[in-house]
Amino acid sequence: MTIENNTDNDQVILATGGYDHTIKLWHTHKGICLRTMQHAESQVNALEITPNRQLLAAASYQHIRMYDLQSSNPNAATDYESVPKNVTSIGFQEDGKWMYSGGEDGRVRIWDLRSTSLQCPKSFEGLAPVTCVRLHPNQGELFIGDQSGNIYRWEIRTDNNEQLIPDGNSMILDIAIDPIGAHMAAVNSKGKCYIWSLSNGIGDEPTKMTPKHKFDAHKRQALKCKFSPDSQLLITTSADQTARIWSTSDYSLIQELKQENQRWVWDAAFSSDSQYVFTASSDNFAKLWNVKTGTLEREYAGHQKAVTALAFRDASIE
Repeated sequence: MTIENNTDNDQVILATGGYDHTIKLWHTHKGICLRTMQHAESQVNALEITPNRQLLAAASYQHIRMYDLQSSNPNAATDYESVPKNVTSIGFQEDGKWMYSGGEDGRVRIWDLRSTSLQCPKSFEGLAPVTCVRLHPNQGELFIGDQSGNIYRWEIRTDNNEQLIPDGNSMILDIAIDPIGAHMAAVNSKGKCYIWSLSNGIGDEPTKMTPKHKFDAHKRQALKCKFSPDSQLLITTSADQTARIWSTSDYSLIQELKQENQRWVWDAAFSSDSQYVFTASSDNFAKLWNVKTGTLEREYAGHQKAVTALAFRDASIE
């Protein structure tokens, strides 16, 4: 059991952030806050840990701030500025050579992490505020969702793109791609979840998206969706105060993770063995749940306002 047995904080990193202008690092086994980092001026919209576990990126209003996880410095080590409006999504290429971000200005940016000048050498401009960006496992395509209900597939090398509109009357709020690149999920502001089969996407061949399934995941906005590392599960989080875990074999409901006064559930992350899942919610807590039983295993208490973002990386995830 990954969560229970590995207590080495150099290997297991859980970070949370939200509306109280702080980012916290946690001892996952004991539920103790190990370090608090300052994130002044803005809420935290998204968190992501670099593949080498050295840095933590925080997306916020007009900034992406990078924190050194090996240092005791409570302030950001690097600040990517000159981004208008909110940065809503961030992620990293698997070797840590570049970072991508999407924001409410309608742009998706590629940032060269090997440059000292904090360069953004490449960008994609959509037609509406960007809500989410996900990198395909082939490392060559970004899938982008926006407030107008569009999904774009952007080939980074060639700049080619194609557009997909599953429901033009609602915002796409998150996109997920399973670790083997076989399926893509998207959730929207009506609580619906859409599933596509993905094929091709090798070498110069663009990924082909084939509609596979759609279902009502929640009665209110579905805020996030994530596949488990073993690709067997999909979690969705929602404004309806629940997170729900679905089987990817038939998209039947396996668990509903619910607690009284939980309020909006903003984010989620699986452990590498797919047996546990973390959630972040507006009741000021991050939580650890047992996937098989649906029971609450641990609460991470310390934030003074809503926890809207979390990032998790453990020893088994490279």
